[in-house]
Amino acid sequence: MSAKKALIIGAGIAGIATAIRLAVKGYQVEVFEANNYPGGKLSEFEQDGFRFDAGPSLFTMPQYVDELFTLAGKNPADFFRYQKLDVVCQYFYEDGTKLTAYVDADKFTQEITQQTGEPEAAVKKYLKNSSTIYSITNHVFLEKSLHRLSTYLNFETLRSILKFPQIDAFRNMHRANERFFKDTRMVQFYDRYATYNGSNPYAAPATLNVIPHLEQHYGAYFPEGGMYSIVTSLVKLAESLGVQFHYNSPVDEIVLEGRNAKAIKVKGEVISDDLIVSNMDVWFTYHRLLKQHSQLFPKKILSQERSSSALIFYWGIKKRFAQLDLHNIFFSADYKAEFDHIWQDKDIYHDPTIYLNISSKYKPDDAPEGCENWFTMINVPANTGQDWDSLIPTARQSILKKLSNLLGEDISQLITCESILDPRGIESGTSSYQGSLYGTSSNSRFAAFLRHANRSSKIKNLYFCGGSVHPGGGIPLCLLSAKIVSDGLPVN
Repeated sequence: MSAKKALIIGAGIAGIATAIRLAVKGYQVEVFEANNYPGGKLSEFEQDGFRFDAGPSLFTMPQYVDELFTLAGKNPADFFRYQKLDVVCQYFYEDGTKLTAYVDADKFTQEITQQTGEPEAAVKKYLKNSSTIYSITNHVFLEKSLHRLSTYLNFETLRSILKFPQIDAFRNMHRANERFFKDTRMVQFYDRYATYNGSNPYAAPATLNVIPHLEQHYGAYFPEGGMYSIVTSLVKLAESLGVQFHYNSPVDEIVLEGRNAKAIKVKGEVISDDLIVSNMDVWFTYHRLLKQHSQLFPKKILSQERSSSALIFYWGIKKRFAQLDLHNIFFSADYKAEFDHIWQDKDIYHDPTIYLNISSKYKPDDAPEGCENWFTMINVPANTGQDWDSLIPTARQSILKKLSNLLGEDISQLITCESILDPRGIESGTSSYQGSLYGTSSNSRFAAFLRHANRSSKIKNLYFCGGSVHPGGGIPLCLLSAKIVSDGLPVN
């Protein structure tokens, strides 16, 4: 009996991981990617001697990458290496406070106490709470489908359900953080974690206070070769398992026979299959590839509020800054006003919080001698028709002014090359509806339960992976979406 054929739409990190898992299970797998490179948002480019990781820049929970090599019977270290960071991030406040976020919990707690005056007990209590939320939610809500009855019919799930009040779903992140800390700088510090899935801390449930645990407990890492080496190593693994990648091959249609997904159409050619996995944003999967079947659309899910997007300036800087690290945050003086502009006004605040990533700190050949490659990002609203051509230059000046003030030097005079990525480019380059980075937002109490499932309830043999479906966006959750899809399929 010949192997069943699985067709995957999109070579984002979740699509690649799904291809590996299905190949290990004995499926014949082909991946169709619209771009001429794999990785989706996790991409790279070079300009004037500088190399930039263009998308996700924070690497946590590397065990989910290692697991893919282990499943294939390989030693992960033979293919993919990374180093653990001692410092996760440097934080800069408008009042001159600088906070070093050490991975070591005791050292980090001491840093907070010294810089802000918050007692050690408050920090330890917060981290314990974050750990508790993780222990309740991880195995049930992150690693399994929320849309299968079998998920709920076991003791582990029952135990988590009984502890549901402890995940703090009935107040928002900001309100919870105010109860833990008296110092407004620490409240702002932990409010920031809402941006890890493109949400608003003044609306998102305090359950998202689980995110600091992922960073503090498991640590942050830097892959040898930069973030894009995650993609290249996994593609190499997939190809060694027989997975075929087709680049410059956008899928035009998912062909249905009744309510069965029977084939895809690529460049006019109909390619039959036994199952289809879409790594394309779920909104575009329906509106582009299934547009003739609107009666099958999950209309409520597709109409949900999207996550925030990003405006990124990739700058080649002709100087090195000793006070900066791999990850750096420059906080807005008024966080509430910044989020109100993003979520209510749908525009950009004049004093945005800036994230600055400099991979040349750990990979010196990413920049010429004496220079640094700056990935300079601010959170912005999803693209709903704003005049980005007017917003971008204004935001650029705000960013340069803020960085120059806090670093004590005119940054504009140090820029030797520049590229810009805005929500329009994110949408067109990665098929992410409205340029949202994480699919739907988590700005509602039960947002985790409202994400699209990893399997269609109306179309047989159609599955979904990636940041726009359960369990969410970001590299670890995208990799978990691949696991959920694979776990729901039999060995071939």
